[in-house]
Amino acid sequence: MNVSLQNIDKVSALLTVKLEKADYQEKVDKSLKSFRQKAQIPGFRKGMVPMSLVKKMYGKSVVAEEVNKLLSESVYNYIQDNKINMLGEPLPNEDKQPEIDFDTMEEFEFLFDIALAPEFKAEVSADDKVDYYTIEVTDDMVENQVKAYTQRTGKYDKVDVYEDNDMLKGLLAELDEEGNTKEGGIQVEGAVMMPSYMKNDEQKAVFNGAKVNDVLVFNPSTAWDGNAAELASLLKIEKEAAEQMKSNFSFQVEEVTRFVAGELNQEIFDQVFGEGAVKSEEEFRAKIKENIAAQFVVDSDYKFLIDTRKVMMEKVGKLEFPDALLKRIMRLNNPDKDEKFVDDNYDKSIEELTWHLIKEQLVKANDIKVEQEDVTNMAKEATRAQFAQYGMMSIPDDILENYAKEMLKKKESVEGLVNRAVETKLAAALKPQVTLENKNVSLEEFNKMFE
Repeated sequence: MNVSLQNIDKVSALLTVKLEKADYQEKVDKSLKSFRQKAQIPGFRKGMVPMSLVKKMYGKSVVAEEVNKLLSESVYNYIQDNKINMLGEPLPNEDKQPEIDFDTMEEFEFLFDIALAPEFKAEVSADDKVDYYTIEVTDDMVENQVKAYTQRTGKYDKVDVYEDNDMLKGLLAELDEEGNTKEGGIQVEGAVMMPSYMKNDEQKAVFNGAKVNDVLVFNPSTAWDGNAAELASLLKIEKEAAEQMKSNFSFQVEEVTRFVAGELNQEIFDQVFGEGAVKSEEEFRAKIKENIAAQFVVDSDYKFLIDTRKVMMEKVGKLEFPDALLKRIMRLNNPDKDEKFVDDNYDKSIEELTWHLIKEQLVKANDIKVEQEDVTNMAKEATRAQFAQYGMMSIPDDILENYAKEMLKKKESVEGLVNRAVETKLAAALKPQVTLENKNVSLEEFNKMFE
């Protein structure tokens, strides 16, 4: 067996594999013996079929199978042993490949086109200036989070007089043109409304200061700007009928309910951050601010890597790639797409490939490795962030473990977590090496950068 590599140019090569009969014959013989032991052919006892008949029946397919196995192993081992920085997979050469005939040939020659990664050096230094955006945590953000916690422990109280955002319950009755209850008209007992959600301010004002047992007259169609879905839900009728409903209705108030937020006390402190972690409102607000800031650091680091990518892409410049070969690989990887798809998307794919190669060098230069523990911790952090969206900051370790285990069962989740772990470590490694152009921005300004 002989494997050789001939460079065509800086970014492409021709890999040649020559196989002789001695390279594969032993495995062919072993495979044919196995066929003979298992073969069940009429007229012969199991295991007693003549080898000449076995060769005649299976010889060609066995030779082809063993040659292809040996070929794959040879190509893979040569690339690994010689540390060839290859892009994609080896592709059979379309011009020089000799025709293969397993019936008549005993020696084989296979030729493969190899796309080589361009040689370049990606390094960062203090001369590289990269923007780093720190998102400001405002008092409103903290207050909104505090309100979210107190609302979760809030309750509904019955009150006598309606105020904005209260909920009303009562009897709805359709009126005729004279303002009397319409005979055979729509009536809904126990109808529930929140006038503050009405679209029309005049109709909304009808309910200001309403008391239990008051009878009020309003027009639902006008109140909700003719929204058929809202009217159908309120009046318990079909959406088509709601579209035609223009009548006034009376509403007899039976109940006024008001939501009262929970008290900001030690019980809430313990629920959010664990027992005894904070002991005052001041500490509670400070801890919330700290947590919001920590969440924003993840976003800031993500933006930092995007900006680092831009700096490094400009620094490295345009790289040379084997375009024809890479386009061929792209076509093979997208069999359902046409030539136009390749032409339209090739430049973008080269941009992504360039960054991948740069990032690969930076990861290696900074000795960044991702262990199973890193992936598990990233799964826990992802779970913790999901709970945090619902205001649950103190999650028991066993719950985090269980959620993380479920996440790690999915291959696509693991790949995403590994990539996040790499990028988190890379951002941490690069920040001290470059010159950070620190900028404080509002959340709105930060989000606009991604529009």
